Amino acid sequence: MGATKLVLLSTFACATSFAGPEPHVAGIEVGDAASLLFGSARTPADCADVECLISKRYGNDTKARELALELHRETGDVAGVGLDEVIDGGYRGKVHLVPQLPIGDYRQHLAWVVAATRSLDAFFTNLFAGQAAPHFRWRAVAFQFMRSIGKRTPSAYASSWSVAYNVSGSMMTSALSVRETVFHELFHVNDEAHGNWSIATLEPDYDAILARCGSHPRVSCLAPYAPVANIVSGGTFYAFQQNNGATVREYGADLAVRYMREQTEMLDHGKLAHPAFKCGPAENARAWRALVDEFFDGRDLVPACP
Repeated sequence: MGATKLVLLSTFACATSFAGPEPHVAGIEVGDAASLLFGSARTPADCADVECLISKRYGNDTKARELALELHRETGDVAGVGLDEVIDGGYRGKVHLVPQLPIGDYRQHLAWVVAATRSLDAFFTNLFAGQAAPHFRWRAVAFQFMRSIGKRTPSAYASSWSVAYNVSGSMMTSALSVRETVFHELFHVNDEAHGNWSIATLEPDYDAILARCGSHPRVSCLAPYAPVANIVSGGTFYAFQQNNGATVREYGADLAVRYMREQTEMLDHGKLAHPAFKCGPAENARAWRALVDEFFDGRDLVPACP
């Protein structure tokens, strides 16, 4: 997780038809899809549309090709490759990433992404049934598959409607983990599109929490404020792990994941098995209300706190 530099896609065109609440976005242009799929390799001259490019790129891996085509047909997403680059991973150190098309032994990761996008479509369709789509985009996204050399981090990062997916990432081990990681990264790109909302809105309370818990905060001090219980090996909750860019953005993304978890539980069971995040400290309630209003049109199925 975490955001860093990505190849920027140009403007979107070629509108795609979707089921469910319409997020009012267009598909990925053929030229952008070609760059995403083939990188620096030569693009086939006989392809005039994205499906042709996908079919050519995935070649003889029939199962992967069908998954990539289904992904594009259903959501407008395109599954391609990232760059060969060395990034500054903050607390992770320097990380060498190489392009890795999700075929063969890595095909399962593409299957998990397809499952994640279908699950998110169902989530938004059910949560906003009979209503307009929220101010949160989850379709027409570029997935850049890559592989880290000698490390298992970062699992993913995002920018400019692109999500880089590390097939060696420590979080990319199950359908559920991939779904939540993808949603975490989708929040990052929506956060960007909302003028870096997390920094502008959440930072005062976030900084106050860190100040309250001290320069070397114990996990026990931060626990009441952590939206998700993911803990960095040798560190603290991911939402509060320092030397990780603008860390309040990770707090915001984990808050979005907690939103999805709680709304899903309410849709499925009509109640929560554990106390609602918003019913914790006052900082939690303020952050929750702000997130729900900004990105999800005030839609919150969790009952008011006692």
